[in-house]
Amino acid sequence: MTQFDSIDLSARGVLLDIEGTTSSISFVHEVMFPFVRERLGNFLAAHHKRADVIAACEQIARDAGHDSLVAWSKVANDSEMQLSETQLIEAEVHRLMAGDVKATGLKALQGLIWADGFHEGQLRSHVYPEVMPQIRAWRDSGLDVRIYSSGSIAAQKLFFGHVDGIGNCLELFSGHYDTTIGSKKETSSYQRIAGDWGLAAAEIVFVSDIEGELAAASAVGLQVVASVRPGNAPLTNESNFRCVDSFEKLRIKRCTP
Repeated sequence: MTQFDSIDLSARGVLLDIEGTTSSISFVHEVMFPFVRERLGNFLAAHHKRADVIAACEQIARDAGHDSLVAWSKVANDSEMQLSETQLIEAEVHRLMAGDVKATGLKALQGLIWADGFHEGQLRSHVYPEVMPQIRAWRDSGLDVRIYSSGSIAAQKLFFGHVDGIGNCLELFSGHYDTTIGSKKETSSYQRIAGDWGLAAAEIVFVSDIEGELAAASAVGLQVVASVRPGNAPLTNESNFRCVDSFEKLRIKRCTP
């Protein structure tokens, strides 16, 4: 694997992706996603009348282009599908996950299922060993650290509230953003985040493994760094992004406003 030099930056805020950046892609795809697939049917059968589950399912219906779950069910029953509402949701979740679609409703429902796993002690989050010590060092130096992930904010808090071998690390983060603020590949999302943060775009360092996300953030002035970890998709030859393979090589000093 290519070894990368350390990078020296000056900023006030650090915005971090999760999958492929703070945690391995293999953990997400080989542990967390299968957990959802295995639990999905029983979870919907047991909790389909719960308010937060209803809200997630209604969002899945809207993401699928329907006004509501009831309207979607009517369309399905008028066709040859003949599926119940929970069967519609289950089938759509499997379809979206197979395509790795970052849909808001899907992420909300995944988060609710993961909550059971974390609270029951069946799930513990993987993070790379140097990540939490480095984030703590950034915080101690006065930097504001936040998360921007396609996973729901609730799922992000579960993830960093149950880190394997460490426990609850939520105190290290001042904020969380998910797709409710916009797609991670849209420039407007990063403008909204900077505005919510109260920082100039240039005062924020964004770290991600996805070139489309880095390009969108860079386009509005954020400082961007590509995360190169085992299992991540390779960067294209045209990529000009600065790269690190460890947070220890990302040296960020707090700049004055």
